Amino acid sequence: LGGMGSLDSPLTSLTTGFNPLDVEEFRMQAHQTVDFICNYYKNVDSYPVLPRVEPGFLRRLLPESPPQHGEHFDSVLRELHTIVLPGMTHWTSPNFFAYFPATLSSVALSADLLSSALNPVAFNWLASPAVTELESLTMDWLAQLIDLPECFRFSGGSGGGVLQATTSEAMLCTLVAAREAVLARTGQDGAGRLVAYSSDQTHSTFAKACKIAGIPSCNVRILPTRREDDFGLSPETLRAAMKADAEAGLVPTYVCATVGTTSSTAVDPVGAVSEVAAGHGAWVHVDAAYAGSACLCPEFRHHLYGVDRVDSVSMSPHKWLLTGLDCCCLWVRDKARLTTSLSINPEYLKNRPSESGSVVDYKDWQVGVGRRFRALKLYMVLRCYGATNLQSHIRADVWLAQAFVRMVQSDPRFEVVVPRRFALVCFRLKPTLGDGEAGEAEAEALNRRLLETLNSTGRAYLTHTVLGSTYVIRFAAGASLTQLRHVEAAWGLIKEKTDEIMGSVDLVSAREI
Repeated sequence: LGGMGSLDSPLTSLTTGFNPLDVEEFRMQAHQTVDFICNYYKNVDSYPVLPRVEPGFLRRLLPESPPQHGEHFDSVLRELHTIVLPGMTHWTSPNFFAYFPATLSSVALSADLLSSALNPVAFNWLASPAVTELESLTMDWLAQLIDLPECFRFSGGSGGGVLQATTSEAMLCTLVAAREAVLARTGQDGAGRLVAYSSDQTHSTFAKACKIAGIPSCNVRILPTRREDDFGLSPETLRAAMKADAEAGLVPTYVCATVGTTSSTAVDPVGAVSEVAAGHGAWVHVDAAYAGSACLCPEFRHHLYGVDRVDSVSMSPHKWLLTGLDCCCLWVRDKARLTTSLSINPEYLKNRPSESGSVVDYKDWQVGVGRRFRALKLYMVLRCYGATNLQSHIRADVWLAQAFVRMVQSDPRFEVVVPRRFALVCFRLKPTLGDGEAGEAEAEALNRRLLETLNSTGRAYLTHTVLGSTYVIRFAAGASLTQLRHVEAAWGLIKEKTDEIMGSVDLVSAREI
């Protein structure tokens, strides 16, 4: 044993009895964990959606140092229930209407447990052939379900899909691919001339990805949108910006079009944007993180009209397709353009299948090398639920949003600010002082107060945005447990708090008179 000592050394006695993967112990802990999860879901409706805690609360309640000796699993679970849960924002609550939903399902939860148990590190085909091939098949399946053109599928030849963690990674990878393609044409000294374009409604992750990819901040064009265009990117505005940049000696490189923006689910005209970009040879990426899932339903697929002309598309099943975080699908028309820009091939990863060119090595489709078995949960969701049930899920959430629109429209104090497209409703209290500057300032103050009051109750959680110069409240239906009664209760709370706020405003006005 050399320097390890004899079998009866202190080292051996210290480790005797420690078995971190004892199957029977895991069986017991797994039962406890499942009971914890089921009880949580049964009671999550009663928890305040937003926690009533102050920054730093958790550090004051937990030990300053890790334990020298392990503690019992059940005592740690109890601590999770009594200390951690009260500080959680409950994204799974049926009263969660903020941001976009992070949907889950029993199948996805079970699949996540399975993938964690199998624990493959599938950086290339040889590292786990079934993991790679299941991902490729699943990406082709989902591409079929949302009716992506054949060119984005492995079955179609040059294209294919990969699972990333989030849209941020999908944007970054495609930005790098676009950058490398342009620099191959113009020379490496042209990096400072590359320009990327999006609308002012595009998710902020676009600017972050540009920064990481080395696009100078002065060359990131955030183009203005207008209410008249429902806050979609105007092809004419894009054409003028790209033309001006080209005439100035810059190189239009990348355009991000969005189908379902975060603020209002605005939809950029994909076909027209692609036509403009094609005139400059720029890469076009479509971010359909939220609304892409809706395209399982034929009635929403027109929002992707023109996608046959783009270079890449991404959507996040963890938002609306019951799959759980993290799971972002990225499809590319020409996989070689992506893998060439991200490929690494150290000696210790070389192998015959990879060198044959007949397999997919997903390490060359992403920023990192190691990767988890994300495909299993998406595959199992598609396989266990099927297209019909998933379409019904999407349509049910849209129906809830439509019901909420009718509730808002039934009260003359409120208005829906932009058309509802999917399951998000943007609404506000109308100005009471007219449509001028004073009225808008008053309306913003009232809506800010209303939102703060609503969220402070713990009975619902909504968020806001600003469209143009108008402050609006966002109501996003779609949490996995949300039913009509929760939407009705939220509307009842909104009216109740509005009555209180408007009553206090009237009282102040009367006193001033």
